Parts: sequence; C-alpha cells; structure tokens
Amino acid sequence: MQDPAVTGEVFSAIISATVRINTTRGLVPGSTASERWPQQRRMPLGSGGSLGVAEYVIVADAPEPHCVVTRVQLY
Repeated sequence: MQDPAVTGEVFSAIISATVRINTTRGLVPGSTASERWPQQRRMPLGSGGSLGVAEYVIVADAPEPHCVVTRVQLY
C-alpha cells in the first residue's frame, strides 16, 4: 500500500476489505475458503472482484482471535 502507483480506488478497496474482515470475524459474505486450509480465505476487491483479490487467515485458536490479511493480488 506504500507504492505511489496504488490508486485511491485500490487503497479504498483494501481498507474496506480489512474493515469487513474484522467486523465479520473473517466470515465475509462472498469470501471463499481454501480446501486444504479452511482458515485461509479469499475475497474479491472492488465491484465483482474487478480490482483483485485479498487473501487472509482467520486465527481463531489464538488467545485473542483475529484475522490477518496475508496478500493482496491486484489485477
């Protein structure tokens, strides 16, 4: 997100995704889980996924359950 080439639209989509991930405790409507590791999830960025995909992990068994955005793949 520190790359100056990241547009305001992309930055906004990433922040919005982060808020949605945290407010839903990782169970974002429209997100999909990995078959091998269900705690790893993906969600589309932008309208219909037009900007890319955010990947995150739900760390439910930690003393303080939380989610971590692990990668953002832009199109």
